[in-house]
Amino acid sequence: MDPAPAPYLIRINGHLGVTVLSAFPALAPQRHGAHTVLTGLLDSSALYGVLAEIEALGLDLLEIRKLTPARTSPERGDGRSP
Repeated sequence: MDPAPAPYLIRINGHLGVTVLSAFPALAPQRHGAHTVLTGLLDSSALYGVLAEIEALGLDLLEIRKLTPARTSPERGDGRSP
């Protein structure tokens, strides 16, 4: 049984185009500098599906972080609530 969905941040090197972003319909994209940040609620099976799609597309995964409910910003940090 999958645990409840949790908010995740996934940072990918480069700016992803509309076609590539269509592979991740459950995630909201944002550009941050030279990276694309995808955020959204994912359960464990959806998370593994996203990671498999990233690998299949040959994207450069830089970071994946499970966010705390109080922290949903894509800014860098340690992920702990203040």
